[in-house]
Amino acid sequence: MGIMDKLKEMMGQHPDKTQQGIDRAGDMVDKRTGNKHADKVDRAQQHMKDRLGRKDSPEQPPPPPPPSA
Repeated sequence: MGIMDKLKEMMGQHPDKTQQGIDRAGDMVDKRTGNKHADKVDRAQQHMKDRLGRKDSPEQPPPPPPPSA
């Protein structure tokens, strides 16, 4: 098991701590840049939260849509 696999497993086991880490990292970037890139940081934070909330990983294709009746 590689380090990325271990990291994904840990993040999956502690989603609340992961969310807090994303928020803190974004806040630190905002502070260091004087909120110059706050809109980009917010989008990146949201993207990470959305990405971590998904059950499928980037290596796996999304499930096919259900057949229409």
